[in-house]
Amino acid sequence: MSLNIRRARPGEAGLVLAFIRELAEYEKLSHEVEATEAMIAEALFSSNPQLYCAIAEWNCEPVGFAVWFVNFSTFSGRHGIYLEDLYVRPSYRGRGLGKALLVYLAKECVDNGWSRLQWAVLDWNAPSIEFYKSLGAAMMDDWTLCRVTGPALTRLAGSAT
Repeated sequence: MSLNIRRARPGEAGLVLAFIRELAEYEKLSHEVEATEAMIAEALFSSNPQLYCAIAEWNCEPVGFAVWFVNFSTFSGRHGIYLEDLYVRPSYRGRGLGKALLVYLAKECVDNGWSRLQWAVLDWNAPSIEFYKSLGAAMMDDWTLCRVTGPALTRLAGSAT
């Protein structure tokens, strides 16, 4: 059995979108997926991409992915990675693929002199929380994730200063 982690290639936006949809289904958030294959292709493979993707392969078959972007910590004065999505198909879990994807991203941080790798996890996802803790991740219980979308985003954008 062989494991390989590699960057997504042009022409694989459909594969990435399939993983996004599978993850959304697992998280009971399928109704929130608006992304199209063209949107994913543009984000990942434009001349100046701001989004990156690693594909986990098991015996040359794509079975998982990690999508991330570079962020910046004003406190450390350095960049880091924000992991937007991490997903391994259920039948391939327990083989070290999720860990291999996180190791890949940690190396990306270390190799670039970046200060952190961070992500969010749903509070009901106990198996993932325990997995992340086993790798040394600290749960940031004192922080609350904020999001403004849809009509609230439009209202905020139109607010007078």
